[in-house]
Amino acid sequence: MFTGSAEHSLDDKGRLVVPSRFRERLGAGFYLSIDEPDGCLVLYPAATWNDVCAKLQAAPVKDARFRTFVRRLFAHTEEVSCDPQGRVGVPAALRTWAGIGKDVVSIGSMTRVEVWAKERYDRHVADPTELPDFTSELGLF
Repeated sequence: MFTGSAEHSLDDKGRLVVPSRFRERLGAGFYLSIDEPDGCLVLYPAATWNDVCAKLQAAPVKDARFRTFVRRLFAHTEEVSCDPQGRVGVPAALRTWAGIGKDVVSIGSMTRVEVWAKERYDRHVADPTELPDFTSELGLF
């Protein structure tokens, strides 16, 4: 499981330093992709990405919406690995898609790591008023 968060910045070449506790769980090779509808990027360990692919392959509906989604997802997915300094290059197209300039927040999100533009993340979590009711609905608290 991925937990915790870290605020950091991309370097001038668009490289992201993956926090060490996330790097260990991601493994040597992992996947960088988009997350719709939230508007962040995600890092998937290879095994988790393989599970996503298996679910897509087993999907009962493979209509035009499915094909469009799959094209969009895989066009915006890169197989990546960290360099010796723990950095991963984030392609310009993915940075633009996620609204990432320089400042980012990396969030552990159970089976993956979400990478948010700091401003977008701050807006996303600004109003947590519905969370207490939702956690009650889930039977968590």
